[in-house]
Amino acid sequence: MIEGAAIDIRRPHVRLTRLALRDFRNYATLQLRLDGRHVCLFGANGSGKTNLMEAVSMLSPGRGLRGAEFTDLIRRDAEGRLARSWALSADVRDGDLDRKLALSLERDDQGRSKRTARLDGVNTSQNDLGELMRIIWLTPSMDRVFAGPAGDRRRFLDRQVLAHFPSHASAGAAYEKAMRQRNALLERGRADPVWLDALELGMASAGAAMALHRIDAVKVMQEAILARPEGAFPKALIDLDGAFENRAADGAPLTDIEQEIAAQLRENRARDQAAGRTTEGVHRTDLRVIHAPKGLPADQCSTGEQKALLIGLILANAQALFERDFAPSPLLLLDEAAAHLDSDRRAALYDELAALGGQAWLTGTDRSLFDAFGDRAQRFEVSDGVVRED
Repeated sequence: MIEGAAIDIRRPHVRLTRLALRDFRNYATLQLRLDGRHVCLFGANGSGKTNLMEAVSMLSPGRGLRGAEFTDLIRRDAEGRLARSWALSADVRDGDLDRKLALSLERDDQGRSKRTARLDGVNTSQNDLGELMRIIWLTPSMDRVFAGPAGDRRRFLDRQVLAHFPSHASAGAAYEKAMRQRNALLERGRADPVWLDALELGMASAGAAMALHRIDAVKVMQEAILARPEGAFPKALIDLDGAFENRAADGAPLTDIEQEIAAQLRENRARDQAAGRTTEGVHRTDLRVIHAPKGLPADQCSTGEQKALLIGLILANAQALFERDFAPSPLLLLDEAAAHLDSDRRAALYDELAALGGQAWLTGTDRSLFDAFGDRAQRFEVSDGVVRED
């Protein structure tokens, strides 16, 4: 059963009302007071705008929008010396409730690190924070995701899926870990078949959950795309190129998909041993995107069209999340998303964000990029680790 499918309680909007940092990236200390509106950060390149977005992204499962190791987030002083720790905390308005989130990393004298997450003063896991914080982001590195390798599209897809199903992160981690262990066993030759069976059953369990999560998220995203009015961001047709996702789309139950994945892995042992890798599975799935008005594959569209398609997908996923009864409203992190849009598309983007009703964070080098937001957003100037409300 897909996580949350039986729950029928509409969640209220979730907004950050405070963000505090200590020794995080280029911020020695920071206290950012927010009033619940959208947040626009402007300033020169390298001033720390994306670092703030990254801090917010750490409140969801995973390693944030840069995929950095936790130790890489520790601030260095002017002489290059590392601080002992970093910490971030946030106040979150969850409908009528005020929630407190905290995440930190402490290093000891031997260089060992300990990560801590807290929700309302109680120790929890970063993955559990994802039940409250559904975060979607768009960064400049994603601009060519349609023209790049399948792995880039798969990571983009899984980030969208993760906002719907926080357990998708742990399923993906379990699958990857078991796959690495299986590959290592096959590489040795004469692997213990009982051990291989156990690893493949683990991969099958996690992989089946991933396939169902993916197909469910793509289905509701496509519905949200088709429901959007024609406008500045063209509609897309999306589907998945993956055998087990196709089985899920056809209505195959979870147990059947698990058995089929395990059977495929068992049959492919000799082939995978020769290849030095696992040749088939949910780790090979690709996301296919078509520019609907033109009927053209996304990778054949112009750079501007690909950017518009990408923004349209992010907006559609946010709308799909708003319409899910069991999910809290998402936070959108749009890093430099407005910089390469013309004024009409910028205004259209801000209007769509305002209509969604949640909270979005945007960055840009120039304050004027956000003029069309009017009073619907708070603006902050960022300069070398100092943030001032404009």
